Amino acid sequence: MSANTALAIVILAAGQGTRMKSRHAKVLHRLGGRPLVCHVLESCRGLAAKRTVVVVGHQADAVEAACKGYGAEFALQREQRGTGHAAMAARDAALAGFRGDVVILYGDVPLLTEPTLRRLLGRHRDTGSTVSLLTTVVDEPFGYGRIVRDGAGRLERIVEQRDASEAERAITEVNPGIYCVKSEFLFPTLDRLRPTNDQGELYLTDVVGLAVCEGLPVATEPVDPHEVAGINSRADLAALEETLRRVLVRRHMDAGVTFLDPGTAWIEADVTIGADTTVGPMVQIRGKTRIGSDCQIDGNAFLVDAEVADRVHLRSNVVLSECSVAEGSIIGPFSHLRPGADLGPDVHVGNFVEVKKSTIGANTKANHLAYIGDATIGRDTNIGAGTITCNYDGFAKHRTTIGDRVQIGSDSQLVAPVEIGDDAYVATGTTVRHDVEPGALAFNPKPDQRRPGWVEGFRQRRAKKKA
Repeated sequence: MSANTALAIVILAAGQGTRMKSRHAKVLHRLGGRPLVCHVLESCRGLAAKRTVVVVGHQADAVEAACKGYGAEFALQREQRGTGHAAMAARDAALAGFRGDVVILYGDVPLLTEPTLRRLLGRHRDTGSTVSLLTTVVDEPFGYGRIVRDGAGRLERIVEQRDASEAERAITEVNPGIYCVKSEFLFPTLDRLRPTNDQGELYLTDVVGLAVCEGLPVATEPVDPHEVAGINSRADLAALEETLRRVLVRRHMDAGVTFLDPGTAWIEADVTIGADTTVGPMVQIRGKTRIGSDCQIDGNAFLVDAEVADRVHLRSNVVLSECSVAEGSIIGPFSHLRPGADLGPDVHVGNFVEVKKSTIGANTKANHLAYIGDATIGRDTNIGAGTITCNYDGFAKHRTTIGDRVQIGSDSQLVAPVEIGDDAYVATGTTVRHDVEPGALAFNPKPDQRRPGWVEGFRQRRAKKKA
């Protein structure tokens, strides 16, 4: 069969997954930061399929929303009556006129890779087979359909656990249920399926059996069992999360990233990290975070949907979410960059500084105990310890604007809306309620007052109260 034969992909994602004990459809549970079904869609991206159909049922609207952006079509399986019935739903809703190869996958088998799918498709087309399927060898085959071969090694039949003899149950080569079938055989054969099994359902396994019975060519392609591991419970989900974490960390290490303690790193699937970056222990990098090259990320950092440029140092215990940090900046320790924080080159944000919905210019420093919210700050400015932008009046948020080369003294409060011009100086302990023109000094007169001998009198009064 020509490699130019059209390809359709069908992903079965209609089930509830009752063993998950969840209000959410099983395929919506997350692995590596993505819904399970999105991992399957991601593995298909490079196959240039003409049609991709996701069969939905339980919480159909939510599953369709999760699949947005992958170019998929949807078929509704109103009543779940088995895998064969789900394939019929895809045929009737979207593929009735399709001619070509159909690859059938499952929305809860998230670690299957594109290279494996390419091998399956290649074997199918190179051998001119009517049906091709993945097989795998497992230590504990209980529950799987066994692959029974003849003396020449050809597939003879697939026997389900409940129907297998004692000898057949000892077979460790099993059927994970992933197929590639010629549409001209698959679509009419679906109507021949009968619910003659314990569950009273229509099974795709019988499509393979019918092809064998009719003497049609059937091919098999081996696959690593980890790739075709499905998820039926929370324990399965946790086990695959651990497997995926190892895979992702290894992938980044192979691309030039150093992990000081790979076993404690939590890296999600959509994260990118540049070469020669070093990641410390107990670091979590989630969402669509992008990290540049030559960065240093110390221990216990937490990043989600952050943009971090080259040569940035994230010191220990920093939290970054939906923010951006330009090259050469130093963040932390114990800094919190909240959504909308946009830091320019060589910015220093230090101990217990929180930045939210603010832009900070190049070479500006806020090294200690400050809150910067709804602010625009220029370059080469220094924000003293204990500075607060008072951005909320109880009803609305207001902006603070600070120019270039400004010095904000410690323990100052900037009551928004307020603007401080270039080269201005705000003295220590000042409450700024009005705009400060460029080059001016802003201060609140607070003369020191002293009461000589006050401490001794205070102690005596305290002593008398205790007596």
